[in-house]
Amino acid sequence: MEKLKVIIWGFGAMGRGMAEMLLYKKGVEIVGICDLNPEFTGKNFIEILKVETDHEPVLIEPNIDLVLSSNQADVVLLCTDSFVKDAFEKIQKVVIHGMNCISTAEEMAYPYANEPVLAKQIDNLAKAYNVTVLGTGINPGFVMDLLVIALTGTMAEVEHIEAKRVNSLSPFGPTVMHEQGVGITLGEYHRRVMDHKLAGHVGFKESTYMIADALGVKLDDFNQQMEPIITEVDRQSKYGEALAGNLAGINMTGQGLINGDVFIDMIHPQQIEPEMAGVQTGDYIKIKGIPNINMSITPEIQGGIGTIAMCVNMIPHVINARSGLKTMIDLPVPRAIIGDMRDLIET
Repeated sequence: MEKLKVIIWGFGAMGRGMAEMLLYKKGVEIVGICDLNPEFTGKNFIEILKVETDHEPVLIEPNIDLVLSSNQADVVLLCTDSFVKDAFEKIQKVVIHGMNCISTAEEMAYPYANEPVLAKQIDNLAKAYNVTVLGTGINPGFVMDLLVIALTGTMAEVEHIEAKRVNSLSPFGPTVMHEQGVGITLGEYHRRVMDHKLAGHVGFKESTYMIADALGVKLDDFNQQMEPIITEVDRQSKYGEALAGNLAGINMTGQGLINGDVFIDMIHPQQIEPEMAGVQTGDYIKIKGIPNINMSITPEIQGGIGTIAMCVNMIPHVINARSGLKTMIDLPVPRAIIGDMRDLIET
């Protein structure tokens, strides 16, 4: 069996990380890369990564139509956007070329929550072209939704769920820094909030509805809030900078309600270099019911490598899946694939 063929669309922090991880996976190869950065155009991706490898050269191309038409891949890793409406046309383009798609767009983890019409269109289109579309990542996609759902499988009753993730934004690229307002003044924060131009964490609603739908309960309402995290010291990460008195990130909270009562609590403070403020990262899940469950992972599951690994490790499961739009509750449990990826492909 030939190696599984992968195209990467978007060669920012996540795309480059996926490319590097794929170099060390067995039974898979990169056949095309698209990115609009003029500094990358025409360069071999290995030159950008600065790694030692015997992988065949792949030149980075800014024209996605050329990349898709000249390479037949098993899957396209779409490492752009956060919102379904922004990713939709890109996904459509991939699907029409008859290729499976894994998207890092946060809303794509459970697009039915915010964009049910577009989600249905993606599902219909994917089925028409006999391919599969999946949105995933570390969060949403795993820590505050799929992991929660898995834990409830050991319970007879569930009364209340609290998912808390205290994490570092430092591994993420410029898009996330902008969404989280890293480095802006408090005044700019309030202006962007008033103008609805500050996203904060994207994915609370997706995670909350994924949990509820998986458990077979219907939410009456969903609310979310954001508060600025102001740093008292200058902080510098690879892709962001926050001077003392400005935003290092945002604290997001959200609630899924049933009959007016909070059934799901989401708590998610994110900032660059949290240890500089004495903040210890971690992932915490508390589920009240029979029996009660309290899970703690410290420090956090690293966000950057976590998102990269989730997308790469789901490749064979997406290829095997029935056509259509899928979410993480539809596919096999994610796991690190140490062996040859081709061994997991169902023939």
